[in-house]
Amino acid sequence: MTTWRQLQRLTRQEQRALQDSLLRRYVQEYLYPFSAWYREQFDRAGVRPEQVRTVDDLRRLPISSKRDLLPSAEDPQRFRKFILQPDPQTLKRAWPLSRKLPLLWRKWTAGVDAVRQDLRAEFYPSFMTFTTGRSAEPVPFFYSPHDLQTLHETGRRLVDIMALPSEYRIANIFPYAPHLAFWQVFFAGQATGMMVLSTGGGKVMGSSGDLRAITRLKADALIGVPGYVYHLLRKAEAERLDLSSVKCVVLGAERVPPGLKGRICELLGKMGASNVKVFGTYGFTEARMAFAECPTADNQYTGYHLYPDLAIFEVIDPVTGEVLPEGSDGELVFTPLRARASTVFRYRTGDRVRGGIRWDPCPHCGRTVPRISSDLTRESSLKDLQLLKVKGTLVNLEDAAMLLGGLPEVEEWQIELRKKNDDPLEVDELIVHLALRSGCGRDEAAAKVRDTFKGRLEVAPNRVEFLELDAMLRRIGMETEMKEKRFVDARPRT
Repeated sequence: MTTWRQLQRLTRQEQRALQDSLLRRYVQEYLYPFSAWYREQFDRAGVRPEQVRTVDDLRRLPISSKRDLLPSAEDPQRFRKFILQPDPQTLKRAWPLSRKLPLLWRKWTAGVDAVRQDLRAEFYPSFMTFTTGRSAEPVPFFYSPHDLQTLHETGRRLVDIMALPSEYRIANIFPYAPHLAFWQVFFAGQATGMMVLSTGGGKVMGSSGDLRAITRLKADALIGVPGYVYHLLRKAEAERLDLSSVKCVVLGAERVPPGLKGRICELLGKMGASNVKVFGTYGFTEARMAFAECPTADNQYTGYHLYPDLAIFEVIDPVTGEVLPEGSDGELVFTPLRARASTVFRYRTGDRVRGGIRWDPCPHCGRTVPRISSDLTRESSLKDLQLLKVKGTLVNLEDAAMLLGGLPEVEEWQIELRKKNDDPLEVDELIVHLALRSGCGRDEAAAKVRDTFKGRLEVAPNRVEFLELDAMLRRIGMETEMKEKRFVDARPRT
């Protein structure tokens, strides 16, 4: 078995050969025999499992999406169809003699119950998380003990990629919930032996409680959602706290806006911290793993380093579904290579990437594993709000979010969609609510927002409205919501 130490220095050809081998085995010995959903999809496409021999053969297979997972009136527990469910008959048919002989030996030497326990450890759902969409029904995703071992392993790899020393004390300020972000940090701590204090985020202890815990712990690293991390540091600076112990900030669950890394370093610098490393991470519930940037001297966006022995990523045209050339902008599609329990395959993430996937060695750390561009549009977190036609122009609200997050005058923001005069038959209006940084003028800020939107999105907001910071924090639910309410659809329901 190729270790992570070996894998991250293999050539592209060696990595692709490894993926081809793992993909063949996974499709033939796990996915097709044990997944009712994907067996049906293969049969409809007229593709036999033995015909999937290389990564390029994935193009022959249908693409699945979140819609396939969602419950319906006729099938309220559709998610069950995506759980690998072996039985003695399918195991006997699907597994080669090399896989069956160890089970037979185990049966002869330890008994039938021991074999059952071994299979249970590989396949049986024992842990559950949920997707975190704002507008769609959360979907449960199950892990077997085998999958939890993988979560431990990806936790070790995250720590290695970010070069975090094992003696670091970690403050995990992700919301305490059955969501990947929180548990990936928890299991990374378990796997590496690092000290991790999980506060549950502002919804559990409040920002004051989080800050008390961080200062008492003398945390070396803070890990949380970008908006809440920035809010917490802003509050700490206002209270003149000493956070000189902080050497690293890891941001996850949301896209990291341009300029935020610099703001975080600026705030921490005022509280005694120096040379702080700030990392973005990328993950999603269906993958059951997360990926990270590597360190640089100036906190550049280096791209998310992947694990080619655990998953394959493709970039497709979001309209046609065709696989795009290397380096192209498009939608990410995910295929696991070792998953058990809840399993998706050729799965549309809904996330758009600019710059695609890079295979050249990382110029910062030298690793040869592929990298996803850090310039991701997390459309999966916006669902039906990500595209809005305003004055005849199709606007991507995630791009609007990046523009607002990158303006130095803007402290907090919210985008609201309304109908003119609250009339359901009228046109849509785009309203931007702002809380400004101290000393910034409202007229100048409003003009800059309009000009920036017009220049980058080809449409200007109908109105720019201002709130004081405390009122804005309440409006977006900074310490009361699982995720801040950055987008509000106030249009009448028809």
